[in-house]
Amino acid sequence: MIKGAEKTIILTMTNKELNGVIRAALKEDMPEGDITSEAVVPPDSLSKAVILAKESGVLAGLDVARRVFEKIDSRINFRKIVEDGREFKAGDVLARLEGPSVSLLKGERTALNFLQRMSGIASLTRKYVRAVKGEKTRILDTRKTTPGLRALEKYAVKMGGGLNHRFSLSDMVLLKDNHLAIVGGIREALYRARKKTGPRVKIEVEVKDFEEAREAVDSGASMIMLDNMTLPAMKRVVRWLKGRVPVEVSGKITLGRVADISALGVDFISVGRLTHSFKSVDISLEFET
Repeated sequence: MIKGAEKTIILTMTNKELNGVIRAALKEDMPEGDITSEAVVPPDSLSKAVILAKESGVLAGLDVARRVFEKIDSRINFRKIVEDGREFKAGDVLARLEGPSVSLLKGERTALNFLQRMSGIASLTRKYVRAVKGEKTRILDTRKTTPGLRALEKYAVKMGGGLNHRFSLSDMVLLKDNHLAIVGGIREALYRARKKTGPRVKIEVEVKDFEEAREAVDSGASMIMLDNMTLPAMKRVVRWLKGRVPVEVSGKITLGRVADISALGVDFISVGRLTHSFKSVDISLEFET
């Protein structure tokens, strides 16, 4: 039975897919076993260990770490102390483990690789979410994710308080600059998209100035994305729209800019750096003597 945070991961990644990702990571790390641990640690040695935070952050990926150890050795007892989505500080024990020493050593790096990176994404997302607190704006992620790990990284964004934008190219129509360049303009692209998808599919259009935004709305866009626009230009578009359609802002969204953009009254701000420029959180696995 899958419970809690792990259940949330499975919403966008099947149990089989998650096991496949973990299996590939373990094979990468020890294609023919752990020759160091197997050479020097007695096979019947048992140990206790803790997953310890070395700096503050927001937790994400503890259930993935647990499953790593389960795949290596079912005899390992993994007990969570902190739940995903919770903040922690340096020195906090996040989980306790007990089991065969060699098995714990085999899973250490792979489990921490997932945990440190996912917690890094959650921690950065939380900073953006806090920066827009008090406004209606919600923080979105993008498809700028590590190939093969999108579901885990988008899960981490949710643990940080952000929202997931489209998961894949199959989820919705998003007309970007290259589509418009190939087709010949916003109106024609919208006409073709609507004719193909029908009235129920949401169509978002990326625009770079006021004139394009007006054309997109007049042509039936469900949502507008203001891409790499200056603050005054965004202000003009948002004021003109007056709630006609939801507005998303993207492009070079730093922590220093996000509050000013949010204050304009935009609905969403998408931040690619949540999943491509995060800093992993320092978390370690330490054996108890």
